[in-house]
Amino acid sequence: MSNVFPDPAWTATVVGHHRLRHDLAVIRLIGDFVPFEAGDSVEVEVPQHPGVRRRFSPALPPSLDGKIEFHVRTVPGGWCSSSIVADTKPGDQWRINAPRGVFAVDPDATQLVMIAGGTGLAPMRAQLLDLARRDTPPRTYLFFGGRTPRDLYANDMLFLLAGELPWLSVIPVVESPDDPAVRDEWHEQTRSDVGFGPDEMLHGTLADVAAAHGPFTENQVLICGSPAMVRTTVDRLIEAGTPPANIISEGA
Repeated sequence: MSNVFPDPAWTATVVGHHRLRHDLAVIRLIGDFVPFEAGDSVEVEVPQHPGVRRRFSPALPPSLDGKIEFHVRTVPGGWCSSSIVADTKPGDQWRINAPRGVFAVDPDATQLVMIAGGTGLAPMRAQLLDLARRDTPPRTYLFFGGRTPRDLYANDMLFLLAGELPWLSVIPVVESPDDPAVRDEWHEQTRSDVGFGPDEMLHGTLADVAAAHGPFTENQVLICGSPAMVRTTVDRLIEAGTPPANIISEGA
């Protein structure tokens, strides 16, 4: 008889599908309590693709009432992520399993740097909300970047969060100050007057802008985004004098 047991799994029901861009959606669910830590990733299985698992990082810390949120972006050739963004609907049952530790903030850290590209923001947001529960959170700097202002899909949320948390500074970064000429109907429908204005956004790549603010010799540094962005950012930071031992990174 085999001693191998199936992985524990939990079920959650989609209660919100918020399409923010043509290629990006925020999915909110409520269900079983999932025993992960803020900054972890989990595997999900959606009803549109039974038996297919994809790994995402929750954008909320663990919740005893079973709330969980994912930020999902389509990737080139990503038929599963494309389907999640376009076809998810309230009432869908998701299966969640295999929590895996990714980003853990040192409990003794007094200074923290987060560098997030695109939906690499999700685990950082979970960590920020978790840190807010501490009596003395570390002084935290979040660099959040995209190619153009339109890519900063959480601009309004981060603006409000920075206003509520005195220990948090948010630095929005764009490679170009101008949005593409082609309209994004989902962006137009969700556009908000709240957020960082164009004059508050730094210009350049996340790697170059973050490295220019270093070296981060006394900071723990967390990096999440596309694999290429992560590799480049790690290289730039080390070249600028940030000790490799201070850096934790993960491709989103």
